[in-house]
Amino acid sequence: MSLFNKYKGSTVLVTGGAGCVGSNLTRKLAELDTDKVIILDDLSSAYDWNIPRGDNIEFIHGDILDDEVLKRVFKEKPDYVFHLAAHFANQNSVDNPKKDLMVNGVGILKVLQYTQLTGVERFVYSSSGCGVYGLDSKMPFEEHDISISLHTPYQVTKLLGELYTNYFHNLYELPIVNARFFNVFGPGEVPGKYRNVIPNFFYWSMTSQPLPITGDGSETRDWTYVEDIVDGLLAMGIKDKAIGEAINLGSGKDHQVKYMAQLVNELTGNSEGIAYMPRRDWDAKTKLLSSIKKAKKILGYKPKIKFEDGLKKTHQWFLDNWDNIEECAEFE
Repeated sequence: MSLFNKYKGSTVLVTGGAGCVGSNLTRKLAELDTDKVIILDDLSSAYDWNIPRGDNIEFIHGDILDDEVLKRVFKEKPDYVFHLAAHFANQNSVDNPKKDLMVNGVGILKVLQYTQLTGVERFVYSSSGCGVYGLDSKMPFEEHDISISLHTPYQVTKLLGELYTNYFHNLYELPIVNARFFNVFGPGEVPGKYRNVIPNFFYWSMTSQPLPITGDGSETRDWTYVEDIVDGLLAMGIKDKAIGEAINLGSGKDHQVKYMAQLVNELTGNSEGIAYMPRRDWDAKTKLLSSIKKAKKILGYKPKIKFEDGLKKTHQWFLDNWDNIEECAEFE
């Protein structure tokens, strides 16, 4: 814990702090004796019952596109900004490309402008390792090998966010770090139409439905448990060598989708099995795997949670919060 002592007594802004990564990050920051953790979230893809509570946690219900809201939160003069708010994710961006551009493009530009005017010790941006690397990038994906041949608006705007943070770093010397997440999962993500596969699979499995795999199931993903992501983010906020860098946060291991589905069904006791469906038009990447060499070198990053253990922890969260999850899950 001594590694993160720099956060003690600080004020931290977490945009999108009611979501999966944001809520877990906020709880960890609150435990580090921060003076205040400010959550800014419009609850468009998160829920009030999942917002962390505590004497040093303040929740502000608002939109990152709203200047009055941004003036309010930056009046607190945050020492650190973790920008997690986003229009998520691939299918949602295909269906709603204009909104995706507004939130992920104009949204980060606005937050960066207020950050630059206020002066902060660090601005950490949640980019997407699943987004900025393309079919022409070699696996395991290394930070230098990004692509401009992308397949969804979400991928485009996540890369755009990195370009904006780099611009503010280069022109204004803003101390930024770009965190490239790989397939985050864990407690805090409510299933729904545009959510990730693991929470959706748990929901369908716990309601005795077959798990729909788009493809043949041999596709692989670099699923990374949220606690490991949080540790990486916290290190990005305090390691000086991270400033100006893009750094992968993944597990460095890949697993087949059908293996994940089988484990989910086993954990929940679902006997309905798996249903195979055609792959989605935009889903061109059949395999994803991060290189975490840079994260290990600069951050001392070392994922601790095995994939199977992470699934067990996620299942327990579903059991503990089932009434709320069942009420809020929307697939239409």
